[in-house]
Amino acid sequence: MPSPTGHAARLALAVLLCALAMTPVAAAATGPAPHPGAVVWTARPAVSGSGTGGRPYFYLEGPPGTVLQDRLSVTNPGRSPVTVRLSGADGTGGKGATGTGRWLRTAATEVTVPARTRADVPFTVTVPAGATPGDHSGAIVVRGGGRSVDVQVRLRVGGPTLAALTVEDVTVSGRTIHYTLVNRGNAVLAPRIAVRADGVFGTLLLREARTLPVRVRPGQRIRLTEPWRDVPALDSATVRLRVTAAGGAHGEATARAVFIPWAPLTAGALLVTVAAGAGAYALRRRRAHHRRPDDDERPGRSPGERQHSGSRHLAKAGAES
Repeated sequence: MPSPTGHAARLALAVLLCALAMTPVAAAATGPAPHPGAVVWTARPAVSGSGTGGRPYFYLEGPPGTVLQDRLSVTNPGRSPVTVRLSGADGTGGKGATGTGRWLRTAATEVTVPARTRADVPFTVTVPAGATPGDHSGAIVVRGGGRSVDVQVRLRVGGPTLAALTVEDVTVSGRTIHYTLVNRGNAVLAPRIAVRADGVFGTLLLREARTLPVRVRPGQRIRLTEPWRDVPALDSATVRLRVTAAGGAHGEATARAVFIPWAPLTAGALLVTVAAGAGAYALRRRRAHHRRPDDDERPGRSPGERQHSGSRHLAKAGAES
């Protein structure tokens, strides 16, 4: 039977271990106090009337000539007030408003949110009477405390929808196929692409249609690439790209690609050039050896020496006859 002293010692040790185990948890739960000047505000679409459920972006729909309304929530969980500025922009990125961004109007262009407070800012989207039917993209840009947040606004203008998509500027560079997608309709499209390449002796590349991880807005041009790792060493290929999207949008384009192993050809051409040069040099040497000038034709000899040499040759010829 364990002694009371040993039991008390084990109990004290257990209490100490529990205290040590709980200390980091308590520290992690409370965490270090944020810096008084830290900016931790957030901006997102206001929650629905029930107060449950969050929206990743605004979605508004209406015919041309209507005014649509919604609310933006700016939350400041910090310990000091924060001031933010609001503006509309086309798409995302806060690069100015020349289209959809001009239709956005917030109730205030500058808002000061007290500490531990949420401010709901109403805004309107005035759809012009002549707006093109289809999908339009905009954003509410919120700036403050050295931060900038874009809250996306997706707008569907009522009317007939046209889905039109083209693929252009197809080129092949190394092991990559480059191309451009152009949305020529008035609906946002999620394109699908199929790739095929045929060489002199058969098919070199065949990829069935798959959905690309992009959304192409009306009027937008997107430059994309397609990897082609197993390019042939020597061939002439026709590369064909076919794109499709919902609503009957489709487009097709081709490009020619010639694959030549330049390094071996360059080395071979260099060897041929060197061999041709060496052969020409050897030929000139042989010709120069057979065409050596006679002693009588060597420069620097006087007329008397030439006459004496000629008489000697004649005498030699007479003796031989």
